[in-house]
Amino acid sequence: MRGAAGLSARVRERFTVDGADATEAAVVAAVRTDPGAADLGRGAVLRLAERVHGDLVGAGPLTPLLSDEAVTDILVNATDVWVDRGNGLVRAPITMGGPDDVRRLAQRLAAGCGRRLDDGQPFVDARLPDGTRVHAVLPPIATTGPYLSLRTFRQRPYRLGDLVLAGTLPGPVAEILLAVVSARLAYLVVGGTGSGKTTMLNTLLGLVPPTERIVIVEDAAELRPRHPHVVTLQARVSNVEGAGAVDLRTLVRQALRMRPDRLIVGECRGAEVVDLLAALNTGHDGGAGTLHANNPSDVPARLEALGIVGGLPRAALHAQVAAALQVLVHLRRTTRGRVVDSISLLAPEGPDRLLTTRTVWQLGLGPGPAAAELAGLLTDRQVPVPHLLRAPVSSPRSAQVTVLRQRVSLGGDAS
Repeated sequence: MRGAAGLSARVRERFTVDGADATEAAVVAAVRTDPGAADLGRGAVLRLAERVHGDLVGAGPLTPLLSDEAVTDILVNATDVWVDRGNGLVRAPITMGGPDDVRRLAQRLAAGCGRRLDDGQPFVDARLPDGTRVHAVLPPIATTGPYLSLRTFRQRPYRLGDLVLAGTLPGPVAEILLAVVSARLAYLVVGGTGSGKTTMLNTLLGLVPPTERIVIVEDAAELRPRHPHVVTLQARVSNVEGAGAVDLRTLVRQALRMRPDRLIVGECRGAEVVDLLAALNTGHDGGAGTLHANNPSDVPARLEALGIVGGLPRAALHAQVAAALQVLVHLRRTTRGRVVDSISLLAPEGPDRLLTTRTVWQLGLGPGPAAAELAGLLTDRQVPVPHLLRAPVSSPRSAQVTVLRQRVSLGGDAS
């Protein structure tokens, strides 16, 4: 093991000093010609070359985890590795070497994104070419670090039927979401970190008719809906001189000039919510976005806070939201995976006309008091009302039959 480690270090140093391209073939050749490889068999040489190549141009020891389709998050605390495959964090049997090795890996990943990571800039938030989000923090900011966080991005977009079969939501609830999209109601997908908001929004955008143009504005490009006509604008941070930044608010304004049928903000987190609301109130119905919120009842206060950042007074914010947004889809992360916890309506109440949330459907409870209100909105827009909004909750057995029936009806895509 010590000999292999020394060989690996020598080969890495050779490529670093020479500045040569670390192609797979070049790394294999370098390993074979190293004196320490004389006693290694062909299989051992290839395995060692793969490890060295990963150390030079990839994610090093983390490469197998990034290749695992089930992995959503990889967290490195100094040299301890934790991984999430959708059911919570567990320790991963990965050897990272020492803190200096983790630091070099973090710096290489940052450099691959065109970003700087050193003592003068001890943290970075960037994105790899394959879409993986990278966040790193170096000591002394990271007191027991370095810390490295990777969130994977999978190219495969899900169909609504896939989420039904995965247990994310029942088939009858999928019918409601399909009706919301068909009726061009504006909606927000809300939930905590890692609850599956982006996956759900990606799936719902795939239900948009192919005759419509979707314009997406994102801080970091993650949405890849299964749809034939999608264009994406991505925000940009400033360069090392502090120039060149393009924020979401600017991009929302640009998106309005691109003839969007559906305007989507990947995540509302700042003043851009003001421009989004203005757009949705000027004929751009059917828009959508995601929002961090632990419960649907927290959404009005969350939107208030964002509106204040954008200079929109409280009363004006509530009036704008009441006219622009109708539906909230709340997701929650459980021990058995990510699930749709509720569907709600945003509506003004009281003499001050402040926003409140009304439950359309709640997991474990069925249709709520606002089910009839949503049915009315769908009827006004000439969209058939799903059975769940007109009838009591199905029995468990009949719900299973409905899920199977939805496999065909919800399995198609816009393309």
